[in-house]
Amino acid sequence: MAETVSTTTGDVLPKGFRSAELGWPELRRIPHPPHRIPLLGDLLGASRRTPLQDSLRYARQLGPIFRRKAFGREFVFVWGAELAADMADESRFAKHVGLGIANLRPVVGDALFTAYNHEPNWQLAHDVLAPGFSREAMAAYHPMMLDVAGRLTAHWDGEAAAGRPVDVPGDMTKLTLETIARTGFGHDFGSFERARLHPFVTAMVGTLTYAQRLNTLPFPGLLREAARRNEADIAYLNRTVDALVHRRRAGGGGQGDLLDRMLDTAHPGTGERLSVENVRRQVITFLVAGHETTSGALSFALHYLSLNPGIAARARAEVDRVWGDTAVPGYDQVAKLRHVRRVLDEALRLWPTAPGFAREAREDTVLGGEHPMRRGAWALVLTAMLHRDPEVWGEDAERFDPDRFDAAAVRGRAPHAFKPFGTGARACIGRQFALHEATLVLGLLLRRYDLRPDPAYRLRVTERLTLMPEGLRMGLERRAAAGAPKEPTEAPAAPAEAPAPEQDASAPRCPVHRAGD
Repeated sequence: MAETVSTTTGDVLPKGFRSAELGWPELRRIPHPPHRIPLLGDLLGASRRTPLQDSLRYARQLGPIFRRKAFGREFVFVWGAELAADMADESRFAKHVGLGIANLRPVVGDALFTAYNHEPNWQLAHDVLAPGFSREAMAAYHPMMLDVAGRLTAHWDGEAAAGRPVDVPGDMTKLTLETIARTGFGHDFGSFERARLHPFVTAMVGTLTYAQRLNTLPFPGLLREAARRNEADIAYLNRTVDALVHRRRAGGGGQGDLLDRMLDTAHPGTGERLSVENVRRQVITFLVAGHETTSGALSFALHYLSLNPGIAARARAEVDRVWGDTAVPGYDQVAKLRHVRRVLDEALRLWPTAPGFAREAREDTVLGGEHPMRRGAWALVLTAMLHRDPEVWGEDAERFDPDRFDAAAVRGRAPHAFKPFGTGARACIGRQFALHEATLVLGLLLRRYDLRPDPAYRLRVTERLTLMPEGLRMGLERRAAAGAPKEPTEAPAAPAEAPAPEQDASAPRCPVHRAGD
């Protein structure tokens, strides 16, 4: 691949960065925004804080493939479903570590999410850790997920009793951080006992924000003060994780969680173990990626549920019907919440919290039969716009409608049109963990509360490599005898078959990923 590179925090791009001019022989045929300015490129009217949302606007104007130029760098964006499906072909394309992800390598190095394809630590860590996301492992995590969710509802009960609105993104961040910390590493950050977010979250947000800012500035040297803060944030993340690992080693291990696997499990084929540095990088990766994206998905789902009381009532009726008066839902009962899962999928469609993924050509090829690409040339699949392609999702693609994910709709849809977790062999290893956690939490919250939106709130999306609704607060009203079965206010849909996964026959088999992940 073209990206046999490393990164630096200095005043240059990641070494080996390849601008689109070098990889697309007929780049001129790909449209770009009007009014291109020398040196600045296509920055007229663009915002440094919302580059993704700017790209959505250009996508609507320019079509399923377009390019943008900034400070001499050219980028190609793809969002049409047919082109995205082409790029999902693992025999012709592979993951590309784009600028935003490469800018995180000073934080986590060659961890699962940030490793280049040629780096051996990715496959080593993937093969060692994949059994930690098996069905058996997930069932073992379930009681801990319930315990953390109980801390959330205890906090929300107090806010509801006092008549105070809740900070949805803040509380979802606390929930998901505690969940991955408890289930993966046996650690309690005490997030719900703090008035403010844990310093780990503050440092994590700082590193993500800094990486995002590096994408939009021509000279990183302009961020010298921010770079110093970023170094301090990285040092704090490292100290926190080193202390966590030290306590586990001193205690003798034995919890059977992800950290035990990292410390004690050898590769099933080679016998190789993860190095001390690799363990640190993977722990930080899981703590960051394991909570940041799920908290966003839950926050967007709760936002749309609060605005659509009919949809919320239907989902709540399903929870009451499936869980009945069971005080503590079992692991297998979560997968039966099919409409709740559709609510989550629809929120991820509109606002995939990881809003894009980059793909590079394994060999010289032609994208969509039209656009020649040289080996190593890459493009960013704009997931948030792929999920709005009117040829797949209809002219009402901006409307929140969970029935887009009923079984018949999924079977009739073009493959690779829904990609919130990336694609292929490098898709998110924790996908099933995130979906189980989020579906469980939505079920628990719907059973316990009526959601009251702030009538003055208008959705604002903040970007820090991931997406999150900004400033989202809502009121809560405890349901009478929450958790007991009630007559549905809207007739629930008949149980449907679970949606069939979209197929990706070329992707290697993996115990974590289904075909098409």
